[in-house]
Amino acid sequence: MNGSYGVEMDSQLLRDRVAIVTGAARGLGLATAEVLLAHGATVVMNDLDGATLAASTQGFGERAVIIAGDLTEPRYPDRLVDFSLERCGKIDIVVNNAGYNWDNPIEQLSDEQVQAMLDIHVNVPIRILRAASSTLCDLSRGYQRKVVNVSSISGTMGVPGQVNYDAAKAAVLGLTKGLAKEWGPHGVNVNAVAPGFIDTRLTAPQGSGEQIEIGGHVIPIGIEQTRRSAITELVPLGRAGRPSEVAHTVLFLCLPWSDYIHGQVISVTGGVTLGMSG
Repeated sequence: MNGSYGVEMDSQLLRDRVAIVTGAARGLGLATAEVLLAHGATVVMNDLDGATLAASTQGFGERAVIIAGDLTEPRYPDRLVDFSLERCGKIDIVVNNAGYNWDNPIEQLSDEQVQAMLDIHVNVPIRILRAASSTLCDLSRGYQRKVVNVSSISGTMGVPGQVNYDAAKAAVLGLTKGLAKEWGPHGVNVNAVAPGFIDTRLTAPQGSGEQIEIGGHVIPIGIEQTRRSAITELVPLGRAGRPSEVAHTVLFLCLPWSDYIHGQVISVTGGVTLGMSG
């Protein structure tokens, strides 16, 4: 496989593993699904945007299993897990990647904006992992299972103008560390990645037409160009990251090579250590 994110066919270290990747139609989720597939996994790819998901996965082969749906519907995470078990028989890896931001200064934040961030970034991963607990914690398989939660530099360092997103992504870290203590004895590694300024549609130039339609709202996304330039100057490597660079970090945490890495948060920021200014 040589996909849109420059993924080349590699080893089969994940042969016979089954992974769920959420938010898999584009960006970090698509790149992650590609690298897992390249290493032999079967990947159940979920996204709210079914049309983009179908288009993005053309030619991926039978190990790419797609299912579109809104994870924030309270019962949908259970349906996603049930679907995965019916199609694949087990779940070995969960990558909780789905998410978006809905920004405003705190004095302008609505309760709906706050709840929306908690729903997609906190409630959804908890519901998926709760539903998948029996299959993930099955010690009979003889190898460790993997959970990778996608947080953000916003959750580790804070970003002004998006405190609802900051708070939700920080909660992902608490989920990761608490679940690592619960599930370590069951042979499940639980870790998180915290990307920084990565070149996705969430960081596209403002006015490029990128938007998210969810819950009856059309939410424009992107970053004003002068702010993009200022953020880039804060990155010691001098550029935005590529989705594949985050995806390969996630891949490492899904491989047997990372079996003794547990309850950790790996930053993928190009060297940013103080967070990004407004």
